[in-house]
Amino acid sequence: MDKYLLVVLVFLIVGIPIAFVDPVTGEILEQPLIPLFYASIAGICIIIVYSSYKERKERQRENRRRRFKK
Repeated sequence: MDKYLLVVLVFLIVGIPIAFVDPVTGEILEQPLIPLFYASIAGICIIIVYSSYKERKERQRENRRRRFKK
């Protein structure tokens, strides 16, 4: 996984508890910030899918180079 994707992933993971805890007082919110929670989950899923897609394409490219090298 690229460095910038890893940094974004960390921010998204940190965003999940912020949806349930008030950052100012530290108390648990009665009405959690549901859009922030689901946006973080969706972002994490997108990063994982994109990263695996990118790695698969790179593997295919390397295999193609090895096959045609002979």
